[in-house]
Amino acid sequence: MHRIAVIPGDGIGKEVVPEGIRVIDAVSERFSLKFEWQIFSWGCEYFKLNGRMMPSDGLEILRGFDAIFLGAVGDPSVPDHVSLWGLLIPIRRTFNQYVNLRPVKLLRGMTSPLRAIGPGDLDFCIVRENVEGEYSNVGGKLYLGTDQEMAVQESVFTRKGVERVMKFAFELAKKRPKKRVTSATKSNGIIYTMPYWDEIFKEMSGRYPEIKTDQYHIDNLTALFVLHPEKFDVVVGSNLFGDILSDLGPAIAGSLGIAPSANLNPERNFPSMFEPVHGSAPDISGKGIANPVGQIWSGAMMLEHLGYPEAARVVEEAIEVAISKNIKTFDLGGGATTSDVGKAIAEMVGTI
Repeated sequence: MHRIAVIPGDGIGKEVVPEGIRVIDAVSERFSLKFEWQIFSWGCEYFKLNGRMMPSDGLEILRGFDAIFLGAVGDPSVPDHVSLWGLLIPIRRTFNQYVNLRPVKLLRGMTSPLRAIGPGDLDFCIVRENVEGEYSNVGGKLYLGTDQEMAVQESVFTRKGVERVMKFAFELAKKRPKKRVTSATKSNGIIYTMPYWDEIFKEMSGRYPEIKTDQYHIDNLTALFVLHPEKFDVVVGSNLFGDILSDLGPAIAGSLGIAPSANLNPERNFPSMFEPVHGSAPDISGKGIANPVGQIWSGAMMLEHLGYPEAARVVEEAIEVAISKNIKTFDLGGGATTSDVGKAIAEMVGTI
């Protein structure tokens, strides 16, 4: 029995999470797995009522679960830095989820906005450092309300933090056909942290002589994502660079709506968290047209993490079959509703 904490969150999170649960329940029946879901109505609506995104003991409550299944965080009525730093980021940092893993793959039935890119040409993973780097809370504002007003934001790169995320990337590359790790840097313009990142990447490369490596400045790398995405295998980047690349990646794969992610504590000392890359999408919330594939695929990543790789592969195959049969939401050019897609994939996991 696996106990899963469910946080639908805000906007379309409340619509896609039930479909993710539906599919995991269906594949669980096939493989005789047992999941116990406990739903927590935390997020921006909770904030409006209580002045905080989750209860004061929310992290302690979550600590006892095997995994966290998150929908989305954010609402126009609550500033983004309030919503994110009140829920998502505390979970990532308290539970040391220092790897954000985001696969990028052009699925069968999908069309890339790039010319001459088909299924098989686009299949790589972005490994994002998830708890330090540019997203630190070190800094502040000075001289408010004067002509000298200023804001200072510090980046924090520790040897431990950089080494462990790079080690994860290299270990992942060992399991993949191309066996290549690409590092995102900007050491020609950021004078301390990025050369430090490069030094550690060079050291780590020496420990894995069987892995091919390259590194690119982030501006050049974003261009290569568009011009030559087929060359990449595992891409490792800092918190900021990884965040940017892992939106660009799904975009060239056809839609942010299909993109999954995992916030991992690889040592399994704490629960890991699984969520789609897309946000709460308030512009389409409540219309029943949100794409649930990102949530469902995140569920497959959760199955993999919990030790059920075969069940995870079945879910991933069911997603591709559904898309190839044109069971698509509007963002992919189809007319299916959120629940149409969820039901179709749930049915398929019993037949694949």
